[in-house]
Amino acid sequence: MDAQVDDEAGGPGPLDLEVRLLIEAVYRTYHYDFRQYAFASLKRRLHAAMSRFHCATVSELQGRVLREPTLFQALLDYLTVQVSEMFRDPGYFRALRAHVLPRLATYPSLKLWVAGCSTGEEVYSLAILLAEEGLLARTHIYATDINARALARAEAGVYDIERIAGFTENHQRSGAKTSLSSYYTANYGRAVFDRGLRRQVVFSDHSLATDSVFSEVQMVSCRNVLIYFQRDLQDRAIGLFHEALSPRGFLGLGSRESLRFSSHAAGFTEVVADERIYQKAGH
Repeated sequence: MDAQVDDEAGGPGPLDLEVRLLIEAVYRTYHYDFRQYAFASLKRRLHAAMSRFHCATVSELQGRVLREPTLFQALLDYLTVQVSEMFRDPGYFRALRAHVLPRLATYPSLKLWVAGCSTGEEVYSLAILLAEEGLLARTHIYATDINARALARAEAGVYDIERIAGFTENHQRSGAKTSLSSYYTANYGRAVFDRGLRRQVVFSDHSLATDSVFSEVQMVSCRNVLIYFQRDLQDRAIGLFHEALSPRGFLGLGSRESLRFSSHAAGFTEVVADERIYQKAGH
């Protein structure tokens, strides 16, 4: 294993080739396309997967992935980042309350797309936000990810009770109008979120690398996803968001993401620059 680490630190070498071969094999075998994901991040995550699956080399991991479909499903948890929390970056949700939802409230019905929804924390945060602003009943939320296991966890809406204190603090800092406890029940060390929230959500498999737009929406929230893409794939994703958004629709990105270098930047105007909230240009 140490030889693998030395190779990564020393720049391009056999490890890089092995990683690229594994990613190509995944694409050809399972049709999941990670070829334009940030390479350094992929290497770090694959190194963690090698330890988890007791593989001495990336080539050994590749052989097992091709022979064991169930191992590939587990590997997806490493290739796709599953780190999130409810009301993450509360200032983003305060900005939505102040600058976006009052405009969305003028629509008779709404569609929102949460792209790269992972295990659902962002989805439930937006659903609660919409409920507090009286908009949830007329809103459909499309929650998409490429990881089927993550989507299943998101649809279940069950989280460890130890996480709820942090979720609650974020919720209060977001300008909450209700108590987070109103939206879940706690049993046996778990918090189960209200089915009333999930009734407005459609969870679906979708890849920003290979799939196309599936619906016109008034808002896209895709936070802390694009940072794991190479520039061309970032541009493809932003192009999909621009195509999906209705005229004057809103796009929310993560705090470390920007439209600045995108070929689609001219198609958006800034709404809240600090919180990376944009509006599609047009009438």
